[in-house]
Parts: sequence; C-alpha cells; structure tokens
Amino acid sequence: MNIQMVDLKRQYSKIKSQIDNAIHEVIDSTQFILGKKVQEFEQNAANYLGVKYAVGVANGTDALQIALMAIGLGKDDEVITTPFTFVATTEAIVMLGAKPVYVDIDPVTYNLNPNQIEEKITSRTKAILPVHLYGNPAEMDEILSIAKKYNLFVIEDSAQAFGAIYKGKKVCSFGDIACISFFPSKNLGCYGDGGMVVTNNDELHEKVRMIASHGSKVRYVHEILGMNSRLDAIQAAILNVKLNYIDEWNDRRNYFAKLYTEKLSSIENVKTPTQKDYVKHIYHQYTIRVERRDELQKFLSSKNIPTAIHYPIPLHLQPAFRGFAEEGSLPESEKAAKQVISLPMHPDLLEEEIEFITNSIKEFYS
Repeated sequence: MNIQMVDLKRQYSKIKSQIDNAIHEVIDSTQFILGKKVQEFEQNAANYLGVKYAVGVANGTDALQIALMAIGLGKDDEVITTPFTFVATTEAIVMLGAKPVYVDIDPVTYNLNPNQIEEKITSRTKAILPVHLYGNPAEMDEILSIAKKYNLFVIEDSAQAFGAIYKGKKVCSFGDIACISFFPSKNLGCYGDGGMVVTNNDELHEKVRMIASHGSKVRYVHEILGMNSRLDAIQAAILNVKLNYIDEWNDRRNYFAKLYTEKLSSIENVKTPTQKDYVKHIYHQYTIRVERRDELQKFLSSKNIPTAIHYPIPLHLQPAFRGFAEEGSLPESEKAAKQVISLPMHPDLLEEEIEFITNSIKEFYS
C-alpha cells in the first residue's frame, strides 16, 4: 500500500489534460510575467472568496510581509498572533522590525484564543493576526469586535484555509487583509511557489499592488518602498484549473475527516479534531492529539504510514525568535506541540488506506 501524506500525482492524473493545456497556453503566449492568466485568476479567486480585490504574489510568506507593509507596520509596533503556527507568520513581523505578541491557543481548535487578546493590547499594538490553522476558521466575530474597540487592523493568515467557511462567509473576507499560500501541498496548490493578498479596502489594495511591484504604479517611478513579488503566469493558469475543483476537493477532505473521526473516536488515548457547527473546516491537515506521540509516529512509520507534526516547536521557543515570550508562558501551545500528529489527508485518499491507518493506530494503543 503506497500511502502519501498528500498525493499530488493522483490528483494530477485526474486533471492532466486540463493542466497540460493551461500550461501550453501560457508557453504559446510567451506572456510569462503578469498578463492575462494572472488577471483571470485574480478575478476568479476574488469572486470565489467574496472579496473586492485579489493580488497574486510569489508565495505565502511574501503575502504576509506585503500585507504588513501595506498597513504601515514598522519598528517597535506590535502584532498580536499565535505561537502555534508555521514560522512565516512571525517571520514577516520580525523582518519589519516589529514585535510579535503571542496569545495562547484554544486547546480544542488550536486557534488564537480570543479571550486572552485584550490583556495583551498596548499602545504599540497595530494589528491582530489570527491563523486559520489546519483549515479550521478562527473565531472572527470576537476578534473583529476587539479590533474595532481598539482600532486595530486584522490580517487573516489563510495559508491553510482556502475555501473554509465561518458563519456563512468564506475566510479571507473578514479582516482588513487576508494572506494565502498556494504551496503545492495546500488545498488549492500550484506546481511551485505562489501566494495571494486579498482585501475589500481600496487604499490597501493600491498599496499591496505597488509594494509587490517595487513600490511602483508607473514603470520606473517608485513612490514607496516595495519588493519584487509576482505570481507566475504558469502557476496562475494551473490554479485557474484547480479552482474549479476546490469545493469538491474540500468536501472530500471533510468526508475523509469524518471517516477518520468515526474510526478513531473510540480510542481513549486519541483526541480527534473538533468542528463547530457554524464553520466549514476544510482539513488542510487532519491532526489528532495523542499520548506517546513520538512512539506512535515510529510505529506508523514501520508500517510505511507517513505522518507529520504541525508543529513540534512553538514559535516563542524557536532559536530565531527567543525573547518575545518566556518558556511556560503559553502552556496550551507548548502542550499541543508535544501531542499533535497529522495523518495523511488529501482528496484522493482511498477508504482502504484510512482503514489501514486507523487499524494501525488501534493496534498501537491496544
């Protein structure tokens, strides 16, 4: 049995002719940078997400940095965020000379705990940056209410959540800006690096476009400090094809998540993910909490079952980001980091693969 964490080969085989045609169209046009295919994808993505503007950029990390630059984040400003996420979330803040201020996670959803945000707000706080971790929407109503009270920007890190829904609306449509990654393993992934910044704000949209193009609206006239961050036309063409399937694929992930949960919920040592009734969790990862995590991972590996740990070291304990919070100050994040393990999850899983994986976990704990 050849089980993959994410099986891009299976996916490609099902849409090969459409992908190949899209790539050849770009090559035939010789319009490789920006142009028609990028514009088409930006418009299609904006329509899908229910936002006014979408700007394709080079990757998800650039999307975060550009968004933070667009709100004017600078030296000694503070951004409230989570320590339990991929490094890019904090990296972008620190690269601009600002300070990440960590709020611990809700131990059930693994997302930023809104009940602990207000106590971390200071006169230097500029923004709140929630992450829709694993494809599970953060509590945006509460976060937006706090942001409004203190006149703060809200930037959604939606790198793992393209297509997730919170109270009837797609994530990415709540904050002042949202940031997306199209890394190949994402629910909507390209065949290289790619990212996007989306917003409903006219002024922020203009700034994002300028920043992503060397701070320029008119060629060779650079009004503000910018960078070079563009979504390749070939990647945009691939994403345009895949966008037609994203809801179907996310529904498949949901189905497989329910199957996993059904088969694992009887195991005392395993805590399965929780999905609240007002969200659509799109299961970028199917992540469980377990006892003896590292032993379980070795056991599954011996059966050729791949797993991953998202994330083994919270950001406040990473060597590059020491000094922003003390060890022990974010106990739920630190505990989760020692217990979580992600199982294979993609829309082309087979039910017999899930059966084998879950039976193997039962065997370990029996």
